[in-house]
Amino acid sequence: MEKDKLTFDKEIIPLRTRIDVIDSKILDLLAQRQAQVEKVVKLKKKHHIPVYHPAREEDLISKLRAYAGKSNIDPDFMEDLYRVILRQSRVNQTDQMEEKGIKPGAKILIIGGAGQMGEFFASLFHKSGYIVRILTKNDWAGAEQLCKDIDLALVCVPIEKTCDIIEKIAPFLGPETLLADLTSIKAKPLEKMLASHPGPVTGLHPLFGPSSGSLDKQIIVITPGRKSNQCQWLVDQLTLWGAIIVQSNAREHDEIMGIVQALRHFATFTFGQFLYENHARLERTLEFSSPIYRLEMGMVGRLFAQDSSLYSEIIFATKERRHLLKDYIASLNNHLEMLETNDKSLFIKKFKNIAQWFGPFSEQAMRESTFLINKLIERF
Repeated sequence: MEKDKLTFDKEIIPLRTRIDVIDSKILDLLAQRQAQVEKVVKLKKKHHIPVYHPAREEDLISKLRAYAGKSNIDPDFMEDLYRVILRQSRVNQTDQMEEKGIKPGAKILIIGGAGQMGEFFASLFHKSGYIVRILTKNDWAGAEQLCKDIDLALVCVPIEKTCDIIEKIAPFLGPETLLADLTSIKAKPLEKMLASHPGPVTGLHPLFGPSSGSLDKQIIVITPGRKSNQCQWLVDQLTLWGAIIVQSNAREHDEIMGIVQALRHFATFTFGQFLYENHARLERTLEFSSPIYRLEMGMVGRLFAQDSSLYSEIIFATKERRHLLKDYIASLNNHLEMLETNDKSLFIKKFKNIAQWFGPFSEQAMRESTFLINKLIERF
């Protein structure tokens, strides 16, 4: 036994040494790759080209998967590895693009700039060479001076205050000042901006929180208002910072957000409430949990770890959203008879109808959720 151990130790040393040499070469190649990325960044800065190029990335992943198959390497492993490399590359590029301004020297006023989202955008504009001014609730006595010669007034306040703030700031704005808001509803704020300010107007909705730290691949919905050509520099700046821009009219945006935000958050709230009312033993359930359950509980716990007033604003923002949620509750009540009569056949019938309605998305959902589950298993 001791002899076998000595033989193993002797034979393993050159193999491990070779692996160390290969690891060193891999790190050297990654450094060389990063050096080329730096050159790409300079070129993108020069020509105002956005960081994220989805077609280029997906084409590269496809080629690497094919190469991996021919080289006896697991294609999924190769894809996971390069997703990490590409993500890091984009983040590095985005950090550098944050120092590039489409309209450097322009004056930006962020109304509500002391809040988390306001601070986040103030930092982005500042790093890109813009002159940033902040207006908080204590600064209204100097609002006229703060608005002097500004190029953009960005309203970043809670939903219920947005329209009042728009009406309050509008008289101080110049005729060519771009007025925009960051509210998660768009119809009423956009209508108020158009009615209060004769100059360029656009609505923005960042679909992320200020803790994200970067605009890399973050979605921002743009709802055009007036003089879109004079708003384009702002759209170009957001794109340069790495954001993905989705164009929508205000009505479509609010309808979709009713499902994407209000319904989703409300359904999560009611699930959490049910667990609370039934005194569910959370820690014990997690010991028995499948990855899917842990993932779902992660989203429930995430909701209740955040600001309740923020979610109440989102959920109760409009009468249309409240009507949608009442329809949701009514839909749940429609299933009571099925449960009381133990009607499994009706459940199966409904299940199949819904599955057919989801169509090809179900396969995509399986792939995406499997990826998330595997990552969760790796971590826990």
